[in-house]
Amino acid sequence: MGSNSSRIGDLPKNEYLKKLSGTESVSENDPFWNQLLSFSFPAPTSSTELKLLEEATISVCRSLVENNPRTGNLGALIKVFLSRTKELKLSAECQNHIFIWQTHNALFIICCLLKVFICEMSEEELQLHFTYEEKSPGSYSSDSEDLLEELLCCLMQLITDIPLLDITYEISVEAVSTMMVFLSCQLFHKEVLRQSISHKYLMRGRCLPYTSKLVKTLLYNFIRQEKPPPPGTHVLPQQSDGGGLLYGLASGVATGLWTVFTLGGVGSKVATASELSSPLANQSLLLLLVLANLTDAADAPNPYRQAIMSFKNTQGFSPFPSSIPHAFQINFNSLYMALCEQQTSDQATLLLYTLLHQNSNIRTYMLARTDMENLVLPILEILYHVEERNSHHVYMALIILLILTEDDGFNRSIHEVMLKNITWYSERVLTEISLGSLLILVVIRTIQYNMTRTRDKYLHTNCLAALANMSAQFRSLHQYAAQRIVSLFSLLSKKHNKVLEQATQSLRGSLSSNDVPLPDYAQDLNVIEEVIRMMLEIINSCLTNSLHHNPNLVYALLYKRDLFEQFRTHPSFQDIMQNIDLVITFFSSRLLQAGAELSVERVLEIIKQGVVALPKDRLKKFPELKFKYVEEEQPEEFFIPYVWSLVYNSAVGLYWNPQDIQLFTMDSD
Repeated sequence: MGSNSSRIGDLPKNEYLKKLSGTESVSENDPFWNQLLSFSFPAPTSSTELKLLEEATISVCRSLVENNPRTGNLGALIKVFLSRTKELKLSAECQNHIFIWQTHNALFIICCLLKVFICEMSEEELQLHFTYEEKSPGSYSSDSEDLLEELLCCLMQLITDIPLLDITYEISVEAVSTMMVFLSCQLFHKEVLRQSISHKYLMRGRCLPYTSKLVKTLLYNFIRQEKPPPPGTHVLPQQSDGGGLLYGLASGVATGLWTVFTLGGVGSKVATASELSSPLANQSLLLLLVLANLTDAADAPNPYRQAIMSFKNTQGFSPFPSSIPHAFQINFNSLYMALCEQQTSDQATLLLYTLLHQNSNIRTYMLARTDMENLVLPILEILYHVEERNSHHVYMALIILLILTEDDGFNRSIHEVMLKNITWYSERVLTEISLGSLLILVVIRTIQYNMTRTRDKYLHTNCLAALANMSAQFRSLHQYAAQRIVSLFSLLSKKHNKVLEQATQSLRGSLSSNDVPLPDYAQDLNVIEEVIRMMLEIINSCLTNSLHHNPNLVYALLYKRDLFEQFRTHPSFQDIMQNIDLVITFFSSRLLQAGAELSVERVLEIIKQGVVALPKDRLKKFPELKFKYVEEEQPEEFFIPYVWSLVYNSAVGLYWNPQDIQLFTMDSD
């Protein structure tokens, strides 16, 4: 931007910024724009650098807010950018570094300005700022009323149509970020926005035809994980003849306004490896999630959600239907591999949940894969490290497992996949274990963690539902998995006895004092009895449907047979205890006949022989345990704040002052 700025404090005094935000109108054809846009800088790559930028330029932005109704300079800047984008594709093909570089700079300034405008005014006021021109104060032109829509359409075209090269990488990232800024008005409202000007433009009119192409491009950006070009790609060499004004400003060491933004800062957010390795993939995924979770319009469903729900496999055999709105095709194998590799981030897990829950094509494809362990293991690792994850990430991982366990084929196949040396599982060395047994271990560990820490009934319910869905298909359970099933029941039994004792003591105390309010032990007892019954149903389902496949579970039941004694006559469990009691009694009898001092191997041998001898008709049949994930009413009340919290916390994304955020409570950076 013309002159060097050795200190960040010099930015508000920069002559080009002062002219842009001042009281003087600047024509679209003024040479000033070439001077303004001829700066070279390493693009900010973290929220810390963006925070420095905002703090240094906030006075300039506010000055433009004040003067723009008279000067129309915001509209002029946008028109300069729009005119340049018409030649951007050709410039990329011709490797026109200068043209692309200046166009990127224009968009970067627009994005920074819009962020402040959106934070400080209503959408209606923002829309007015797009209509102001160089006329009498406060006037506007009727033929420029759709400048906002034109800019949005232009951004969509830029994202979808410009080839991704080293020289276009940064402008592609900036276009994605600017679209998120347009939608960021949600951050400044406590309630979920159901009507918004930016939503209206994106869901109808000129932007609508780009829906499927935009969703497809954002997905491919996530799939490809393209790394940014090496630093210095946009520092242009000086021509031998001096190169004129533009080369002079960009040559040598990067000079001008943005040179200072290579500084680090205190309190910066920690970026994940995926965020740092591919800012374009990270930002594309976040924008995709924001678009997918926009609320439906009054007269039309969200087209971006429709596109996500309906896309098909490029390698599929079924005909591609033209009647489905916003449908497109994508390579499912590439998408599957990317999802497997990126599950360390909340946003990748949320995308996986969204696709499994909403797109039946991708769900069918994934369930038919023969390498499901590549997807399931990262999900199990999220749950295993529950202490290090936020609750939303844990919920998404758990719901993904619940959706997968709705399929009987999945429940069978996971017991056929053998794994070796699971290094992240530290409670016990697992030299060899089936994927199914590992899944059971991790889910049980999650339940136990929840019992002692968070005590979240929703998490309990979903964990138990996943186990219940699998229970009829349990096969060759690892001895440790069988032990943990019975150990969990033991823990629940002890908790039940403790609450029962507290309730009894409380009842005695109430007889001597009517003034002291009593804890609601009846409710606690009811909850824990529901969980105990669910565990008994899971054990019963396994015994009824696959007893002959699970000698280790029978062994664990026999070893802890005393645990079940108190529940035999309990009215809440009498019916479901019938089969468990029968199995324990039958095999205990056979062990007695075999004599004392039996080795583990001999006990297992007796169990395997006894399974053949046990008449199957003696086991009472119960309805099959099947639980289906059902999204809660008004899911946007959960997902929209969640998605925007991911955008806010993205270390390579955009920076917002936490004091301005209304959608959720944020601590200061």
